Amino acid sequence: MLCADQNFDIAQVIRFFRSKPGELAIYYELEEGEKASSRGIVEVCPDTHRINRFLEKPEEELTDSELASVVFYCLQGSSLCYLSEFLSLNPQAQDRSFGHFWEWLINEKQLPVFGMKLPTGFQLIGQVGLSDYTKWLTHYSAKQVDQPARPIIRRSYARVGLMGNPSDGFNGKTIAMSISNFWAEVTLVESETLVLLPHPLNDPTEFGSLQDLFCISRKEGFVLNTVQDATLFTQVTIKVRLDTNITLCVFLAFLLVAIVSATLKCLMKFYNITEGDLPKPVRANFILNVETDELSITAGLQDRVVQVYEGLVYMDFSKQLMEERGYGEYIPMDMSDLPTFWLAYLSDPSDSGRIHSNVRQRWLSGEPLVVEAMKSFAQLTDEARAALEGKDWPLLARLMDRNFELRRSVYTDECLGPGNLRMVQLAKQFGAAAKLPGSGGAVLGLSVDQQRMVEMRQAFQEAGFVFCVIVPHNPSASHHDLPRVP
Repeated sequence: MLCADQNFDIAQVIRFFRSKPGELAIYYELEEGEKASSRGIVEVCPDTHRINRFLEKPEEELTDSELASVVFYCLQGSSLCYLSEFLSLNPQAQDRSFGHFWEWLINEKQLPVFGMKLPTGFQLIGQVGLSDYTKWLTHYSAKQVDQPARPIIRRSYARVGLMGNPSDGFNGKTIAMSISNFWAEVTLVESETLVLLPHPLNDPTEFGSLQDLFCISRKEGFVLNTVQDATLFTQVTIKVRLDTNITLCVFLAFLLVAIVSATLKCLMKFYNITEGDLPKPVRANFILNVETDELSITAGLQDRVVQVYEGLVYMDFSKQLMEERGYGEYIPMDMSDLPTFWLAYLSDPSDSGRIHSNVRQRWLSGEPLVVEAMKSFAQLTDEARAALEGKDWPLLARLMDRNFELRRSVYTDECLGPGNLRMVQLAKQFGAAAKLPGSGGAVLGLSVDQQRMVEMRQAFQEAGFVFCVIVPHNPSASHHDLPRVP
């Protein structure tokens, strides 16, 4: 068998095989001009990776799948008895091919067989001679020596919760939007050794004194040290560099999500993993699993969904949907002619409050106040969706105020923190709507009266807060993998 891709790793195949409760078949995506009628074609469930159907050299009208078997199978010892049964049913030599065996095993015997996709180069199987092998070896040897690997650069953006939060972790509904103001960028390139390059500003390795070390670590943290333990990097030899303009002290939770999300984008490109291989809803779950299982972070799906879909997204995390398919209903929304949103945040987040407090435990125990509040958050989200679709900004502003007051009634002023309350109060003095966009330390605002924006910005800055106008990140308006902030 010829595999032209240098990332093929038999150990990786074995690990995948051991992780699945069934047999394993390797497949790849047909190259342009390659006919399905010359291959064994598999139809694979994108969620479970189980092969639902195997078609041996089918006519084109029999399947839309462009995933081809590469005659690489892993069969468990307990399943070897099927070989004798298949051979007894097919005495003719022309019927005793591996393709026909797996077609019978999957389609008729319904044996659980899982598929693992590998990159390109398999299209030459069965069609090559020694000269082809020599040509490919020469090509890749020259490529390794003469052509250094091009870096893969991907960026993920912070998000703001427009409505419904914090009900995303309570089977609620939310609307959130990714913004171009704050981002994390990951650069990945092949390397002989695994290298994690520290950011020169956010991850300094030299300090003038112990006092400098204390002050910098208290303000910025050491994000890279947290990421180093992630098993995302353990199976490949790559060099990873992180760049970000996210204010660590306020948006640390967003930054961690953005790092994992941007890294996954790079790895998908590195391994030629497509949207069909890892659909967006499944990808959001995967990012959350990395954070919870590998980084021991307590988190919900909302941030991860927005990182994957980008833009303005309506999300329904109803219990029925989550239990039936493992993810919610995620609907991208129109971003044209949005009003001007602004963001204000604390320069020192020490008084941002203990936002989540014991609300989750109260919800799990069925406390009526909390249960009804989460239902109300969902209702507000549906009303806000209608307001956004109808471009009714005064209504949206009123709904934002109601979202904040509802959150305040459940979490209490002590949990919200004096800094957050002061920012909301200041916004109201200028007739602006304001709510918490995430966990705390910042407020999201909407000013219907644009003429007072300059005066309000000055008031926030004089009070010691950071103020900025939000630049929504619209993925449909991007024409490059790496959009740039205006």
